[in-house]
Amino acid sequence: MEIQTSRFGPVQLQAENILEFPEGILGFNDLRRFVLLDDPNDEIFAWLQSCETPTIAFPVLEPELFSPGHQVALTKHDLEAIGLGSAEGFRAYTIITIPDDPTQMTANMKAPIIINVARKMARQCVLQDNNLAIREPIFAKLQQRVVQNPQIPIKSQATGRSAVHLPVRGTNRPPEVSE
Repeated sequence: MEIQTSRFGPVQLQAENILEFPEGILGFNDLRRFVLLDDPNDEIFAWLQSCETPTIAFPVLEPELFSPGHQVALTKHDLEAIGLGSAEGFRAYTIITIPDDPTQMTANMKAPIIINVARKMARQCVLQDNNLAIREPIFAKLQQRVVQNPQIPIKSQATGRSAVHLPVRGTNRPPEVSE
């Protein structure tokens, strides 16, 4: 199947790569189908791309990349909404806001994207922890991670990611999926 994107052009993917958001994403309730894309030309972010609207794509990161030891506390309702019986088998991503001045980039820690890896169901969960920020500054934390491991791209330091790998721009290799 092929989807159109404004950022990456046409993208080939398999039906099993599509993430279903039964409730949509906050502010985008009508968009229900997304895919997680891994651009080889971007050493930091993955992209949560809408399959329905080519112009909608969110940069995302796994929170442990800038907040080591971060735990996501999901409610029973959150787990059930994506078909999980326990707090296992999911991956969490934070939506990143990148303003004109990238040193001011932030992560939404309060409302992460939670993906049931096996069932490809996802939900943006608003967590009950009042200590979590909607706009957590992350630039200095990412910069520190780069200084600690300068030879390893940030996103390859994640615990695992199920994303469609886009071909390197300028090649015609088909995308691959990493688990």
